[in-house]
Amino acid sequence: MRSGLILKKMGMTRIFDDSGNSFPVTVLKLEENQVVKVLDLNKNGYFAIQVGTGKVKTKNIGKAIRGNFAKSNVEPKKILKEFRVDEDMLVEEGKIFSINHFSVGQKIDVSGVSHGKGFSGGMKRHNFAGLEATHGVSISHRSHGSTGNSQDPGRVWKGKKMAGQYGNVNKTIQNLTVLEINDVDDLLYVKGAVPGPKNGYLTVRDAIKSTLPEGALKPAGLKDNKNHEKNTSDKKEIVQDAEVRIKSENVEAKDGQSNDQKVNEQAINSVDETSSTEMTDTDKNTNNKEV
Repeated sequence: MRSGLILKKMGMTRIFDDSGNSFPVTVLKLEENQVVKVLDLNKNGYFAIQVGTGKVKTKNIGKAIRGNFAKSNVEPKKILKEFRVDEDMLVEEGKIFSINHFSVGQKIDVSGVSHGKGFSGGMKRHNFAGLEATHGVSISHRSHGSTGNSQDPGRVWKGKKMAGQYGNVNKTIQNLTVLEINDVDDLLYVKGAVPGPKNGYLTVRDAIKSTLPEGALKPAGLKDNKNHEKNTSDKKEIVQDAEVRIKSENVEAKDGQSNDQKVNEQAINSVDETSSTEMTDTDKNTNNKEV
C-alpha cells in the first residue's frame, strides 16, 4: 500500500477523447505535498507517513505543532494527513511528492467533507416519496409520515430515517478513473464528481478495490531535487571551463603578442646594426679619400 496525496479541488469541466466523446471531469491540483513525519513499527506500532500541504504563518500554529515541524526541518503546513503504508513504501522526511505519483487510467479513491445542506426533510435527505397531495393530506405531503410502532415497543427505533442534518460529513467515492495528468501545472483530471466545495482539500489514494498498475512508481512518485543541483553544478562547470579557455586564449594571445614584439625588436635591432655598420663603412671611405 502506497501513500496518498492531499489535492485541492479546483472545479469541474469536461474533456474529449479521440472519438469526440465528452467526459465530465473534476480538476484536482497538487500543491506542495511534503513528508513531515515517518511513523515506524518500533515507536508507533504501525507504518505510516504524515503528509503536509498548504502554506501557513508560523504565528498561527501552536508551539507543539511548531516543534513537530522544526524537528523534521520542514516549513509549517496548513493541513496534515496520515497515510498507512507498507514497510517497503516508506518515504524519507522532507521529500516532495510529484503528480506522477498517479498514472493515467488508474483507479483511485477520493475522500473529503461533503457540502453541508443544513436541516433537511425526509424527501431530500433519504429520497422518500412523501404523502399523496390529495384531499385530507393538507399541507403535510412532504412529511415522512409516522415513525413509531404503536404501543409495542412504544418508542422510535434508533437510526430511523427522519429529517435532520444533511451533508457536512466525510464521504469517500471509490473507483474513480484518472483520465489525464498535467505535469506542468500539477493537475489531475478525474472522471466524475468528488465530495466537497471548490478550493477544498481532498485525500486521494490508490483504489482499494482495484489493483495497482504495473507502471506505478514505488515507493512513491517524488520530485527529484538532485536534478536542479546537478544542472546548477553542470552550469558552474561549463562556466568554469569557459573561463579557463578564455584565460588560456588570453595567455596564448599575450604570448603571441610578446613573441611578435620580440621579433619586431630583433628586426629593429638588426636594422640598427646594419645601418650602423654601413655608416662606419662610409666614414672609412671618406677618410681614405681625404688622405
